Amino acid sequence: MDESEVLTDREAGGTGTYVMKKLPEVTLAFWIMKIAATTLGETAGDLFSQTMRLGYFLTTIALFLVFVVTLVVQLGSRRYNPFFYWTVILSTSMAGTTMSDFMNRDASAEYLSGGATSLGRGPQGLGLGYPAGAAILVSILVVIFAVWKLTGMTFVIRDITTFRGEALFWSAILVSNTLGTSMGDFLSDSSGLGYLGGALLVSGLLAVLLLLTRVPVVPNVLLFWIAFVLTRPLGATAGDFLTKPVAKGGLDLGTAGSSAVLLLVLLGLMGHAHLKERRKTAPGGEAVARGV
Repeated sequence: MDESEVLTDREAGGTGTYVMKKLPEVTLAFWIMKIAATTLGETAGDLFSQTMRLGYFLTTIALFLVFVVTLVVQLGSRRYNPFFYWTVILSTSMAGTTMSDFMNRDASAEYLSGGATSLGRGPQGLGLGYPAGAAILVSILVVIFAVWKLTGMTFVIRDITTFRGEALFWSAILVSNTLGTSMGDFLSDSSGLGYLGGALLVSGLLAVLLLLTRVPVVPNVLLFWIAFVLTRPLGATAGDFLTKPVAKGGLDLGTAGSSAVLLLVLLGLMGHAHLKERRKTAPGGEAVARGV
């Protein structure tokens, strides 16, 4: 059997047919890459919509199409590929950034800076505000999880092996990243905490979740999904802290420069994950190829 056909050590449905692992193990490296990808998603989304003046609406359409293309590649993959997986995570973060901005913002003065008179090309935004936008996104996310629950499929990502399960997983990821952007922007812009304060608050909440993993009665799957949502506002606030003007509490590093540095960091992490995966699938590695 070809090395690419390395299978998990879990049988599917007790039939003796082995299934291929499509999603990563949840480790410390996983969370580091998630935060890097979501921070890059924030700075890159702002780069296209604000710095390049494409506007939220047109950028959302373009980035959603990028998400669809990357998702098709991921769904068509026969095994876990770190480059495919994290590219989809990045595309959901970028699309989620501009989707959230289009839902929550409009062309009023509070969202404009530097003498700008508009938010860019195309429709200027729905102006729902962060609370209303978050309520809509939470409702959509609850519906996705309810449908997921009714299917009877697992919420544990390492055990998701079907097309339908993976489609539900990526739907939840896209909505959760959009919701996380709304939460991060609210903390940074409207709560009075500022960019650094918002990041510290989310970091504290993540630390509490880490402690709760030691509590047997709290399901780790629930903690995972809460953490997955919270790492998005952490990325949003961290991205804003890097790019926004000093007068607004940021470091004013710019969206282009910050995105370039974050992209290099993420590519380095993806390369490391790819090499680690290859070592697992090599003869004598952790995974064992089985003929079917």
